[in-house]
Amino acid sequence: MLTPSDVHKVALLSRLKLTEAEVGRFTQQLGDVLKYVEQLDEVNVDGVEPMVHAVEVRNVLRKDEVAPSLPREQALSNAPKTDGKYFLVPPILGAD
Repeated sequence: MLTPSDVHKVALLSRLKLTEAEVGRFTQQLGDVLKYVEQLDEVNVDGVEPMVHAVEVRNVLRKDEVAPSLPREQALSNAPKTDGKYFLVPPILGAD
């Protein structure tokens, strides 16, 4: 059974300031949520392996292989500013 004291504790941990009316409302609402979640205790999970995700997740990364890329001149052709070898960007640290 959730109490107003529990809600005050959660509000404190969450750094929320609640009015007494909000504490009363949230006590009821959070209590209802907990009752709903308690329904999961009725599910038979014997033989069910614990899972990290509800669906199987796997990496779909391609192999890291060297492949031909754009020639330097073509890569730099649309850059706003270059030195002919690299992209030039405005300094973001220590710029005065």
